[in-house]
Amino acid sequence: MASALSKLRRCISWILPHGIVLLRQRRAIPKPLPIPHELLASNSLFRGKHGGHACVILGNGPSAKELDLSALTGKIVISVSNGYFHRDYQTIAPRYHCVPQITYGRMTEADTVLWFEEMHAHLGDAELFLNETEENLVRRHDLFHGRKVHYVAFRESFDELSSPAIPDLTKPIPRIESVPIMALMIAMYLGFDKIAMLGVDHDHFKSKQYVYAFDLKVQAGKDFSVTQDGDVQTPWHDEFQSLARLWRQYRAIGRIAAANNITIVNATPGGELDEFPRIAYRQWLEHEK
Repeated sequence: MASALSKLRRCISWILPHGIVLLRQRRAIPKPLPIPHELLASNSLFRGKHGGHACVILGNGPSAKELDLSALTGKIVISVSNGYFHRDYQTIAPRYHCVPQITYGRMTEADTVLWFEEMHAHLGDAELFLNETEENLVRRHDLFHGRKVHYVAFRESFDELSSPAIPDLTKPIPRIESVPIMALMIAMYLGFDKIAMLGVDHDHFKSKQYVYAFDLKVQAGKDFSVTQDGDVQTPWHDEFQSLARLWRQYRAIGRIAAANNITIVNATPGGELDEFPRIAYRQWLEHEK
């Protein structure tokens, strides 16, 4: 019976005008959720807040283990994801912390609650940026009590940007392939005109391992794309598709920065990111004294 119905539907699709077929397909696509304007409106307070200043985006790549992070004390640092496990994190006291949209799989909602509780216990006074998708969970579980939490809305595409304007955090912004892209958009919106990147390695396609500068705790073993030992297990075809999207996003960020007189440098020792000028960490520190 099911087979007969399937054949009948196929025959009908051959007979119906193409416009009606398209209309049926569109109706089958879920409508996008309303843009949470009220949730994003308060981000206007950040526009240009740190105009004329420099900041550091601290990634979590293993190269960061080679650096004396305590030298960042007194500088404005933006940390990401599990970055609160960096050596000297409490000493450098990052001002902001970014977490991308949660990908559920091995990571359940209960795991996310535990992770956010762990995060809250280690972040010091850092203000937190999350994606809009986590607002409901944070509210239901009364997470990050007493902390300033802000939200962005990852809904757009870097490939469809028509202007080199800095993405406006009071509106939907491009989706990201990796959290440093999120941190770069936020840093530019905050008004920083000199941005240095540290610990942004992106070299797992060469090392065949996705590891961090520290040991994970709550999130250990929750990434379905790597083994317990950090070996990459995603097929290279899929991995290179993801890397192509990531590099296009960095290229777009570079165009936006150039159009807005923002300098981005890569002070990561090693790594494969080649979209921004390189500078040695110590040289950058001397330059920013």
